[in-house]
Amino acid sequence: MVESFLYALLAILGLGFLVFIHELGHFIVARRQGMRVEAFSIGFGKPLYSWEKYGVKWIVGMIPFGGYVKIAGMSQEGKLEPYEILDGFYGKRPWQRVKVALAGPLVNIVFAIFVFALIWGVGGRDKSFAEFTHRIGWVDPKSPLYAQGVRAGDVIEKYDGRVFHGVKDLLVASLMADKTTRIEGYKFDYSTGKRIDFDYTLSTYESSSVEKGKLLTAGGLQPASYLICNKESFVLPPKGILPRDRIIWVDGDVVFSVAQLTSLINESTAFLTVQRGTDVFQTKVPRIRVEDLKMSPSERAEIGDWQHEVSLAGRVQELFYIPYNLSPSCEVESRLRFIDEEDQIRAFSQCERCSYFTPLQEGDQIVAIDGKPVQNAYDLLSELQVRHVLMVVERDPASTEKVLWTQADAQFHDFGPSDLKTLVSHIGSRTPLSSSGTLHLLEPIVPRVYADAILPEYQAQNNSRLALQKKQVENIQDPQRRDAALKELEYSQKRLVLGVAPSDRQIIYNPNPIEQFKMVFNDTWRTLSGLFSGHLNPKYMSGPVGIVHVVHQSWLIGVKEALFWMAVISLNLGIVNLFPLPVLDGGHITFALLEMVTKRPLRAKTMERLMIPFIGLLIGFFIYVTYQDLARLFSSFF
Repeated sequence: MVESFLYALLAILGLGFLVFIHELGHFIVARRQGMRVEAFSIGFGKPLYSWEKYGVKWIVGMIPFGGYVKIAGMSQEGKLEPYEILDGFYGKRPWQRVKVALAGPLVNIVFAIFVFALIWGVGGRDKSFAEFTHRIGWVDPKSPLYAQGVRAGDVIEKYDGRVFHGVKDLLVASLMADKTTRIEGYKFDYSTGKRIDFDYTLSTYESSSVEKGKLLTAGGLQPASYLICNKESFVLPPKGILPRDRIIWVDGDVVFSVAQLTSLINESTAFLTVQRGTDVFQTKVPRIRVEDLKMSPSERAEIGDWQHEVSLAGRVQELFYIPYNLSPSCEVESRLRFIDEEDQIRAFSQCERCSYFTPLQEGDQIVAIDGKPVQNAYDLLSELQVRHVLMVVERDPASTEKVLWTQADAQFHDFGPSDLKTLVSHIGSRTPLSSSGTLHLLEPIVPRVYADAILPEYQAQNNSRLALQKKQVENIQDPQRRDAALKELEYSQKRLVLGVAPSDRQIIYNPNPIEQFKMVFNDTWRTLSGLFSGHLNPKYMSGPVGIVHVVHQSWLIGVKEALFWMAVISLNLGIVNLFPLPVLDGGHITFALLEMVTKRPLRAKTMERLMIPFIGLLIGFFIYVTYQDLARLFSSFF
C-alpha cells in the first residue's frame, strides 16, 4: 500500500516536471528576447512560499503539479493594448513571439527524444512477446475472419492498409474501425511449414463485454503468446508438469494463447487412436451425453450392459459417449445422429478445427482413447466418463530466455515440428513415446472446475467478488444483456482449469530513438486525426487522472517503463500545444504569423473573442475525459 502510494506520488511529480520544463522553456527564451517575466510558479494553488529576484516573483504552489510563467503584456493593462506594452509579449516582433511560443513544446519534444535515447542506450525495455508478435493467438469462432479459415498461429502483416506492429494496432483498429476492415497476412501449417497468403476485406461487428463500450472488429483477435509454466504461477498443478515447461500442444492443436488453451480444455471431446486397415491415425471426436443422441432401444440397452460391466453409477441417459455405433470390440458400425441438429454442428465443429481431425468410417477400429489402450467398448465407455487432456510441453531453457523482439516471432515455432509429429503419431500405439527431442508428452490430465481449484485461503475473496458481480448483473435493465452476463458469470466459475497460470516469454524491446519517436508520433497523430474526424470516441481519451494512472502503473513495472511513458506524454504535450488553437502555444504562433501577413497587431478584444470559446471547449473536454477516467478507474475495482 505504501509502495503504491509512493509510485502515485512519483507519477504526479513526474507529470508536474513535464509541465515545469515546458514553462521553463518559455521563461528562458522570453528573458532572452527582452520580455518582462512577472512570475514563475512551480506548482499551482495557494503559494506556500514566494520571493522576488531579478524582477521575477518566484512561487512554490500548494499543488506540486506543473507550473506557469506570467509574461507581461499577455492581456490588456489598463487602457494599454497588449502590443503597446513594449517589454511585454505582444510588444515584441512577431518572430520573437514565435520563438517564445515554440520553446515550451520544443523542450518537451527534445526531452522525449533524450529519454528514448537513454532507454536505447541502457538496453531497452523488457516486454511481453504478445505485445509485438504478428502471430494470432485466438480468433472468435463467430467472426467473418474465422469463416475465411484464419486460425490461431496464422500471421498478420497489414491491418487496415498499415504495417502491423502488434496488439496495440488491434486495439487502435477496434476503437477506430469503420464498417469494413482489411487484413493481410498468411496462414501457416506448423506440421508441414506450408504458407498460404491471404488478403480479406471483412465487415466489422461489435465485440465487447456486456457492461462495457462497443468495439468493432472483424475477428475478435488476440495475439499469440508463449505459455510458460513458472513455479510462481502454479496453483494446483497437474502431475508431471515442471517449472519452465512451455505448453506446446493440447488435444490435437498447437497452442498459441491462454484463450485457445482455455477453449481446448473446456471442449467436451476425446482424442482417439484408430486403426483403418494397416494405417493407424489419431483423431478427435465429440464426447456427449447418451440422451442427446438418436438411438434405438436395443442400442441404448447395449450401452446399459456395458455400464453394468464396468459398474458405472447413474442412468444410461446421463453417461458420456461418442456419436458412433460401436461393436463390443470397439469397431465402428455406423454414425449416430444428434437429437438437436444444432448440437451436432456445434459438437463436430470443435473437432473439425483440429489439425488431426479425420471422420470415422465403418470398419475403423478404436485402439486407444486419450492415449490409453482399450480392448473393448465397455472400457471405452468407462474412460469417456472423465474428461482427460493430452498435453505436450517443451523443456528447453533457451526457449524461455529473453530475446530481441525482432527475433522472437521467428523463434516461436522452433520447438521442432517433426518431433511433435513423431510424438503425437505414437499416442495410443503399441510403441508409445514419452519424449522426442526437447518435447515431452505428459500423462493424461484431469482438469478441475475453477471454483473447486481455488486454494482455501482465496475462497472467501472469490465468494465476495462473485456476490458483488452478481449484484451488478442483477442491476442491468436490458433482459438480454442481463441473461448474457449471468451465463458469462456462471461459466467463469464452472469452467475447467489446469491449476497453472502460464506466463508469456519476456523479450527485449529496443528500437533506436528515431524509430521510437516516429512510432509514438504516428500513434499520436492517428489518435488526434481519429478524434477530429469522428472515428474515435472522445470517451476513450485519457485526461489528467488517466495519465497519472498510466504513469503510476508503469512505475510498478519499473523505472525504464515509467521513463518511457514520461517521454510519450512529453511528446504528446509538445505536439498538442503546437495545434493552432487560440488557447495553446500554436495559437500564439498563429497570431504572430497573421500579424506578419497583415502588418497589423491584434487588439485585446479580438483575441478575447477568439480565446473564450476555446477556453470553454477545453474546460468542457477536460471535465468529460476526467469523468471517463474516474468511471474506468472505479469500474476496475469492482
